[in-house]
Amino acid sequence: MRVALPHELGKDEVRRRLKERSHEIADYVPGGMAQVTTGWAGDDCMTLNVTTMGQSIDGRVEIEDDQVIFAVELPPALSFVRGMIEGAIRKNGTKLLENG
Repeated sequence: MRVALPHELGKDEVRRRLKERSHEIADYVPGGMAQVTTGWAGDDCMTLNVTTMGQSIDGRVEIEDDQVIFAVELPPALSFVRGMIEGAIRKNGTKLLENG
């Protein structure tokens, strides 16, 4: 699943905001019982692993000049919540990019 969020911040500013606020991602996972691990696979790619409801979800956040793409590998057991996850990414991904 890929969710693109447009921005006008520039890559450096998006990177800075994601690094400063990535610890907030767990707060945005529905149910409030998620463990989130983040890392950087390169200057423009933040990796993440979310463990919740007995499932592990891998993803990455790709920083482009005019958009941020949240790419999530959704396990088949969680495919029924795809719409809810997409909505949460759209709503809360934007919050991560706001000036903190």
